[in-house]
Amino acid sequence: MALIGGNKEGKGSNVEINIIAHGTVVEGKIVSQGSMRIDGKVNGNIHVNGNLTIGATGEVHGDIEAKSAIIGGKVNGTIVVAEKLVFESKAVIKGDIKASKLVVDEGAIFDGKCVMTSVSTVNKIS
Repeated sequence: MALIGGNKEGKGSNVEINIIAHGTVVEGKIVSQGSMRIDGKVNGNIHVNGNLTIGATGEVHGDIEAKSAIIGGKVNGTIVVAEKLVFESKAVIKGDIKASKLVVDEGAIFDGKCVMTSVSTVNKIS
């Protein structure tokens, strides 16, 4: 875990970034108040109050909830994002998605249903 950033007063803000490295396998539910990057494999649901990044080597088998997300790897499950969802060119997504904004790079593969709605109607992350 790394701490970065600063607040309005110029003091450190304890913004958490959790990293699951390539070669790591996590079994079970993950809940994070901060942001997360996944380059390994997760078998279970993920609930992130901040931003979620799944790198090109990352793989998730489970449902995802996040403030915003960038997907570069593989996801098999439902994705609910309150703000912006990005599928990079190497992304492979199998499952339904719900987001306020969606960006799909050329080459990304998406197999599922997409619902785009305003932030107020997307399931809020608690």
